Parts: sequence; structure tokens; C-alpha cells
Amino acid sequence: MKVELLVSEWCASCHQSEKIWREVAEEKDIEFAVLDMGQPEGRALVSRLRLKTIPAVVIDGELKGIGVQTFAEARAWVAAAPAKQKTDMQHAGLTLSLDNRLFMLGAMVYLMLGGLGLAINGTLLTDGPARPVALHLITVGFMLMLIYGLAAHMLPRFTGNPILMGVWPWLQMGLVHAGLLAYSAGFLLGVYPVVIAGGALIWLSLLVFSVRIWPVLWPKPRKNGMVIPLHIQPGE
Repeated sequence: MKVELLVSEWCASCHQSEKIWREVAEEKDIEFAVLDMGQPEGRALVSRLRLKTIPAVVIDGELKGIGVQTFAEARAWVAAAPAKQKTDMQHAGLTLSLDNRLFMLGAMVYLMLGGLGLAINGTLLTDGPARPVALHLITVGFMLMLIYGLAAHMLPRFTGNPILMGVWPWLQMGLVHAGLLAYSAGFLLGVYPVVIAGGALIWLSLLVFSVRIWPVLWPKPRKNGMVIPLHIQPGE
């Protein structure tokens, strides 16, 4: 069963509707997707069904209802779907998930620390005793963390494909934080094996991110060439 929720960023009730349907999608084995009117898929759906009101719920290609449903109504509409098996693949919604918010918050903190380090220990044009640490706080701490948060939210929304969640984003976050702190401490203390270990941890965070983002960009196809989420196997 395929459930599509048509929403828009400016629609206040769409956030409430998404919250309800995401809870239902956690209970039932449905293919759930949130489509924004600004996306090509969303515009195509609006045109085909001649929709004039959002949020709108489309089930298996047919308009089921508009407005915000109650939990009871939403559950009743998908009652025929089997109970959902545990999976870490999730679609991105309108709002940032907690892990993506923390990635961006971490990016801002590292930007401030890196800027302070450059001001104290040397500018971009001169060498200071801890200049490499300050530069890594900006490049890895700010830039990479910002990419982590934005990419994990925007790419699933642009493509309509789910991203690997569960413990994976927290593992990715722990590795990049630990790696950056190990690199900084190792460099400041002159313990270069710790610097190398820090770099290895940062590389592992990149590997985890690649594992998460791969099915978003290159999802598993059906036998007939159509794209489906990874937890749904052809023939199911």
C-alpha cells in the first residue's frame, strides 16, 4: 500500500498531518512518502488529481482525503496493510530530525571555536602554533557537519527516497566528534598517533555517511525498473 501525503512548507496544518501519518507509518507496513508542492512529483500529483487544498492524502494513486485526519481515521484507512516489520529506512519530512538539528548546531559551535582559534593563534595568512587545529575546526567541524545535516535532510526530500536512520546517524555523529577532538588534542599535545587516530575516526564517519546516503541516490530497483524502498523486496 502506497500512501502519499501532499504538503507545503507554508502550510501550518501540514506539519500536524505529517506527524499523524508518520506515527501510522511506524505501525503499518506501507510505502509512505511526503511530497512537497514545490517538488516535481508533488506538482505532478496536484495536476493529475486537480487538487486545490492541502494537506491531501493519496492512497495507491487515488485521492483519499484532504485536511488533517485523526489517528483513528488514518489507521482505519490503512487497516488492510500488515503490521510493519522493524526497519531503519525512513523518509524525510518537512521538519529537521533531531540528529540533523544537532549536526547543524555542532557546525555552528565548531565555527565559533575555529574562528576564535584563528584570531588567537594566527590568521588564515600567517602561521600560529595551533593554526591547523583551528582550520580543522572550520573545515571538518563546521563544513562537514553542516553537509551532514543538510544532505541527510534535503537529498531524501529531493529524491523521495528513504534514508538509513536508527543508530546510524548517532554513530556518524559520535565518530566525527571523537575524531575531531582526538585530532585537536593530539596536535596540541604533540602526540601524533592520536592525531592519526582522530583522522581515522573522521574517515569512518564519512564511510557511515556514505552507507546512509547511497540508497537515497541509488535506490534498489524493482524487476520492472521502478524504484522501491530497500526494506520492500520485489514480489512483496
